[in-house]
Amino acid sequence: MSELFPNIAIVGASGAVGQEAISILESRGHPIDRIDLFGSEQSAGKTVPYLGSSKTISCLADINKHQHDFVILCATGDVARRVRELLLFADTVLIDNSSEFRLDADVPLVIPEVNAHLLNVDTRFVSNPNCSTIMLLAALDPLRNNFGVRSIIVTTYQAVSGAGKAGIDELYSQSQAHLYNEEVSTSVFPCSCAFNVFEHESTLNPETGFNGEETKIIQETRRIWDDPSLSILPTCVRVPVERAHSQSVIVEFDRPVVINEIRHALTQPGLSISNEGHLLTPREVAGSDDVYIGRIRLDPQSEGRRAILWICTDQIRKGAALNAIQIMDKLHIERVLFQNPSSRA
Repeated sequence: MSELFPNIAIVGASGAVGQEAISILESRGHPIDRIDLFGSEQSAGKTVPYLGSSKTISCLADINKHQHDFVILCATGDVARRVRELLLFADTVLIDNSSEFRLDADVPLVIPEVNAHLLNVDTRFVSNPNCSTIMLLAALDPLRNNFGVRSIIVTTYQAVSGAGKAGIDELYSQSQAHLYNEEVSTSVFPCSCAFNVFEHESTLNPETGFNGEETKIIQETRRIWDDPSLSILPTCVRVPVERAHSQSVIVEFDRPVVINEIRHALTQPGLSISNEGHLLTPREVAGSDDVYIGRIRLDPQSEGRRAILWICTDQIRKGAALNAIQIMDKLHIERVLFQNPSSRA
């Protein structure tokens, strides 16, 4: 394993998250001979531009014929399970963007800014949290560490790219049809997303009343913070935004705080706080690495115990591809230090 550049495989290379992971690696100058791309039989044989050259997508079935330090899974849960079986005995670390293993007690669920301590040289499989969970906890974890958190109420405004490239294509086609007074057809979403908003389309649990996206936020937040009794009430909404999610968050603290304390606590790597009066939008943060925090308010009836935050994050980047690569970076350092103890000096 190279100390500078590990051998990496991207599974799901033709999808939105896979393409974003490739773009990040390319921007870092990761050598073309240390990255392999894999996809379905339909994607195999296609080429992807990379560092002035191109890389061919190989068939997923051949992944165990190669040797990789890390495999970043940007595909479905079924694909993640298949790859895990194919590489069961390989000395390879798998980092999974699907929801398949997020609640598995044996698989760390990691946001590097929050719980990177779970990663070590023996880690072989890591799960990436849901994009909405990542942006929420990246913003709230410093507040929890400083003030304690009693409860969270969050409303998400989720871009169509959360459903992948097909979601983006559907927004464009529906917008065009609407503008030209043509019939609007739907396939990815249950109703038109053009000039419209609707509750997230994930399956509704009739017993709890929460949909799948809301349930993920609840379960993953409690697991990452190791707080199974935490009160968290999400409402997830799909909005006609191409890329980057937004959230309105009401957080209750253990003690009274003032705005300047909140802003100071949020002065952390990976977080960008807007200047007062700046109108933060998802379009502004698209393509950016950070979790952005806009307007911060205190509930005047709470004696300083409740704050309201506006958050925007590129969910394809930090909410998926970048978070996985940051996990890889941490594990790569751990492995290099383990193999070369003298490099700790």
